[in-house]
Amino acid sequence: MSQPPRKSHVSHERWLVSYADFITLLFAFFVVLFAFAKADQKKQLEVSEAIDTAFQSLGIFPDSARRPQEGPSAAAGTDKAAMPMNIVMGEDVLSPAKVKDDLDHIRRELEQTLSNQVATHTVAIKMGRDGLVISLREAGFFTSGSATPRPETLATLRQVAASLGRTQYDLRIEGHTDNIPIHTSEFDSNWELSSARATRIARLFLDMKAMPPERISASGYAEFHPVASNATADGRAENRRVDLVVLPRSRINFSVPGFPHPTGEWRKITDGDSPKLP
Repeated sequence: MSQPPRKSHVSHERWLVSYADFITLLFAFFVVLFAFAKADQKKQLEVSEAIDTAFQSLGIFPDSARRPQEGPSAAAGTDKAAMPMNIVMGEDVLSPAKVKDDLDHIRRELEQTLSNQVATHTVAIKMGRDGLVISLREAGFFTSGSATPRPETLATLRQVAASLGRTQYDLRIEGHTDNIPIHTSEFDSNWELSSARATRIARLFLDMKAMPPERISASGYAEFHPVASNATADGRAENRRVDLVVLPRSRINFSVPGFPHPTGEWRKITDGDSPKLP
């Protein structure tokens, strides 16, 4: 007697295999995302520590800001992202956005006050690498080969001094010339001429008592910092100038114990250089 055919058992739980595969892949995906997130936090922490270490060694931040945190808060701080750098102004600390807003306000005020001089191209106002640059062209302020400002320009210089005196920023006065050599009884070279012009403007500002002396500095650069080509007369005229650079005050103390000694060769820093963190 033949046995009845057995009915095949159909499994209705095969979906569990696909589901388990899906969960495994999803778990792996989130593990990868978590790893990337932790790597970004680590990089931010490394950048923050590098910046903090550099400024500590330069003595820019007070001692209280350099003391390491103790307790649970120190461990919690390791997950914080790097904070933007601030700019030290004497005893105050200003954010870069605040500094930019202040310099933009000064620029707009001077452009309105010196609108006639800007229109005649005897004064140029622009944002530079270090701060706000107010260029006084030789054609409008000096006689060729002389370091004494023309008497008719004193009113303009008083306006500039009054505007800058109301700010909290430092003023660096830079003398510049073209590449045409000079040798007179008063000036042996363009170095002396550029330095004398910068110093004379600084002396005028001090005599006007518009700003404290500790906020003013003067320097001469001769023909070595041109803003135009010296191959043409127009370019040379543009290079003969005195730049008033309005910039934030920085405090760097190289006498701080533990200040790192430089390694490698010294070289000139140019505008094309980009800062590199260790």
